[in-house]
Amino acid sequence: MHSTLTEHARCLYGDEYRPTPACGQEHRERYFVEELTFADADAILSMLRELSPNLVDGQLPVWIRNLAYRLVLLQRPDEPALLREAAQNLWLHGPDWDDIAAQLERRAEELEAR
Repeated sequence: MHSTLTEHARCLYGDEYRPTPACGQEHRERYFVEELTFADADAILSMLRELSPNLVDGQLPVWIRNLAYRLVLLQRPDEPALLREAAQNLWLHGPDWDDIAAQLERRAEELEAR
């Protein structure tokens, strides 16, 4: 079994910066998605930042990145920096999500204006 969400993601999707470890397990995306769904925000952010440190890179599928940011924002809805980071991810992988990215940026501005 993988000891961290990041390790599980690295085994499943690979890592642009490190070799994929040989762990001898069968990898099924649904098990990873289940783990991601119930992970805490710190574990999710650690995975995102380690596997996609420059936001535009990494081998995580776009839908996994979008889901990960959504789950983080559900846990930490009032952090402007996270709202902007999630918005940047959406801007980079849009235009389907441009309206959501704009909403996230507006929300960040509203929070900072308080």
